Amino acid sequence: MSSPSAPVSFGAFVSASRDRGRLVVQPRMGFGDPERMRAGLAATRAARATTAGTITLDSYTRVGDHDAARRAIVEGGAALNGYPIVARPAHETLDVLAGVRGHRFPVQVRHGSAVPQDIFRALLEVGLTATEGGPVSYCLPYGRTPLSVSVANWRESTEILAEHSGTDPEPHLETFGGCMLGQLCPPGMLVAISLLEGLFFVRHGVRSVSLSYAQQTSPEQDREAVRALRRLAGEFLADADWHVVLYTYMGLYPRTPEGARSVLRQAARTCVTAGAERLIVKTEAEAHRIPTIGENVRALEAAARAAEAEPPGTGGDPDSETYAEARALVEGVLEHSDDVGDALLRAFARGHLDIPFCLHPDNAGRVRSYIDDAGYLRWADTGALPLPPVARRTGPGAVTSANLLSTLSYMERRHDSRVRG
Repeated sequence: MSSPSAPVSFGAFVSASRDRGRLVVQPRMGFGDPERMRAGLAATRAARATTAGTITLDSYTRVGDHDAARRAIVEGGAALNGYPIVARPAHETLDVLAGVRGHRFPVQVRHGSAVPQDIFRALLEVGLTATEGGPVSYCLPYGRTPLSVSVANWRESTEILAEHSGTDPEPHLETFGGCMLGQLCPPGMLVAISLLEGLFFVRHGVRSVSLSYAQQTSPEQDREAVRALRRLAGEFLADADWHVVLYTYMGLYPRTPEGARSVLRQAARTCVTAGAERLIVKTEAEAHRIPTIGENVRALEAAARAAEAEPPGTGGDPDSETYAEARALVEGVLEHSDDVGDALLRAFARGHLDIPFCLHPDNAGRVRSYIDDAGYLRWADTGALPLPPVARRTGPGAVTSANLLSTLSYMERRHDSRVRG
């Protein structure tokens, strides 16, 4: 039997929790001060839920400006909005983790970087082996780093992590591809990019991955998307250890506490009914400020209670519009090259992958989306996407600025109005 303080493989922990019928819930928590970071991890572990810990990194570390992170530490750390794992000496991070992580509580590093090599080396130095991101999802939404540079950086970084494959704890990489821009991207595209980034990780030697999907505007469409992602993972990642992680809605969040809780409960129910094994939570404070440790714990516990009250879904992962659309996109990309990274670059260059409302220079920007009367995200203009006829709908006409603003606030208005009404 392993020691309670021995680190656990992230994927194995989620699999064991699934086998016990428990949804793993996780915050997006990060603090510049080591003592506060340790307190946040300890509170997450002590929550009345099956939890995984998070160390979210600061903005300087995300862009590779470690000198600025060190200056901020010297000045007291007030300017840091996350934990500077590269700038902090390894022994300080080990002190943060000591007695907290263990075989019942894995810890994942979250960062948002298109240049994550130093981050990967730093987390491995302190025995952390779970992190996340991706060559597309941590490039296009976050800056102007050329996609080719991000792909090269992520190829190197994945291989750094993969050097530890076959050891204990087993390295784990989570795609961020199902969260492109957080909102307004039809689910077929989110599922496709999540699957492709997972395939990129596996092709470069990582054996344990998780595939992300962000809650959108329709619970029915979200269930369809999670099931489509699970089916595609079974088809394309059969030799890997994988699970699906759902992100609570990442767009404009409800401003009322009950509206925020309503979105979170809906996300937890989607996990249970569609088969996602892990949930990234959001708190009642999301629309106003960075949440406290206590608010994160309350969100974790509320999500766990909502999941426990929901009967598990039944049946398989059938043919659906989202599955057909996502599979067509995946196959269209892989036709470009046997190398997934090269295939992604060629697909974006030709508009065969295209993210609506994304201003990155390497994104074609010819596609548009809208929310239909049933609350489903649809394509208003499919550009050059290699989609099946079922996805080529006639949208509501030109997407105007007024349409866009109304769409952006859809979930906020929908869930807050239930409280006010």
